[in-house]
Amino acid sequence: MSKLFAGLDVSTQSCKLVVIELERAEVTYVTSVNYDQDLPQYKTKDGVIQGLPEGVSEADPRMWLEAVDGVFERAKKEGVPLADIRCISVSGQQHGLVALDEKDQLARPTSKLWNDYSTAEECQILTERVGGLQAMLEEVGNSQRPGYTAAKIFHMVRHEPENYRKSKTLFLVHNYINWYLTGGVKVMEPGDVSGMALWNPKTRTWSKKVIEAIAPDLLGKLPPVRPSDEPIGKISPDLCRRFGFSPECLIDAGSGDNMYGAIATGNVEPGIVTISLGTSGTAYTFMLEPYVDPTGEIALFCDSTGHYLPLLCVSNMANGYNELLRTYGLSHEEFGKLVEKTPPGNGGRLLVPWYMGERTPDLPWATPVYFGFGLDDFTPEHLSRAVLEGHVLNMYDGFQKMPVKAKEIRLTGGLTRSHAWCQMIADIFEAETVPVEGEGAALGAALHAAWVWLKASGQPTPIKDVVQPFLRFDESRRKKPRTEFLPVYRKQKALFHAVSCRIRGIESEDPFRLRKELLSL
Repeated sequence: MSKLFAGLDVSTQSCKLVVIELERAEVTYVTSVNYDQDLPQYKTKDGVIQGLPEGVSEADPRMWLEAVDGVFERAKKEGVPLADIRCISVSGQQHGLVALDEKDQLARPTSKLWNDYSTAEECQILTERVGGLQAMLEEVGNSQRPGYTAAKIFHMVRHEPENYRKSKTLFLVHNYINWYLTGGVKVMEPGDVSGMALWNPKTRTWSKKVIEAIAPDLLGKLPPVRPSDEPIGKISPDLCRRFGFSPECLIDAGSGDNMYGAIATGNVEPGIVTISLGTSGTAYTFMLEPYVDPTGEIALFCDSTGHYLPLLCVSNMANGYNELLRTYGLSHEEFGKLVEKTPPGNGGRLLVPWYMGERTPDLPWATPVYFGFGLDDFTPEHLSRAVLEGHVLNMYDGFQKMPVKAKEIRLTGGLTRSHAWCQMIADIFEAETVPVEGEGAALGAALHAAWVWLKASGQPTPIKDVVQPFLRFDESRRKKPRTEFLPVYRKQKALFHAVSCRIRGIESEDPFRLRKELLSL
């Protein structure tokens, strides 16, 4: 009998199942359900219910359970020996709020997602109630952001008191999936719960001060936090009956998609940085000790191995790029050729790409800004380079606060198919970059499931030894920073920072002078 392990990634737009065979270091099966296409009854676009007010992003949690059933059903029909799966782990989109009532039915029919910005006022009120930003950092190690879960709960308390009253269990997305897989186990784990802004990753305790600022009975609605490296139970008899799983199949604690993205890219030791290039963009690194950013812009998260994962998230990454490709009918390759028609630095033309508000810096209602463009400059060539440089500069501007000097940047996400994106990250971050092939967070989940099972079976193994045989790098897109362009990009980084600060009313260098200096290089 083979030793198989499975990872589920319940993301914003789809649910993916990855099955691995540990001894042969082989991915044996992959399938996915796209919510928009495969579950049209939920009427989503990019996994989000349409027609909601500006800033609101929600989905029906039942859609995710139906998607999990869907990938299991496909695997069964296609002959995957589900009875041989020893452990399953769930990667979930972070921060989403799922509320259950006393009968374990949905107390609120939809879940506010990570990219819901309707809770900006709640963030401000909570911060004031606790005593300001520094007091909040002391309490939970993070600032309050609209993406985080605390403000989502507070929004329900303020605007939907009846739904809050009915709520007996408040879950994150992956905890809800775990509850379903186990047939009723209600627990959380340190990685994903770090992003609630209710629990302090440094002290590993709930903040009574923040919880009481939301509602006096909130703590009783929050499941206990269990370690990330232990199983939480076994798969439910119902799933065994319907799909043929072994009743001995364990369910791992699971975690957030960023924690499992780190595992899938081998980011399990100091000095490695992972950058995920999706609709949003994230940059994170492994640390042995917690890092609290005094500005609150770098998130303090636990990872899923008992250590820490400081993380930067920007809301805008592939969105501007994808829209530009659609507007001009470009492929990745055509975009790359178009970019080459303009010089690095774009002749002082700069884009601040805040298309959908921005998370870092924290500007929920931000809009994009074009700087240094003349009337004749809005051409496909100049706009293409502005989009490419602008998105990477925007991420780098926040990343500067990360306490790490990258030995290597590992890239994941759809944009890694573009040579232009890989090279731009190498140039601006001044570090060698390489895309990691594979199945992303779902693979990370499967690897974590294997690691947890080995420990539970009396065979504790370093996580690096579990991950290393599965790492596959796309050497054709490995890039090094081009030394001849470093002066231009260093000046452009200073220019971007100055423009970003001035827009927000923060004192900075004179952007017009910096642009002039850039043009002289």
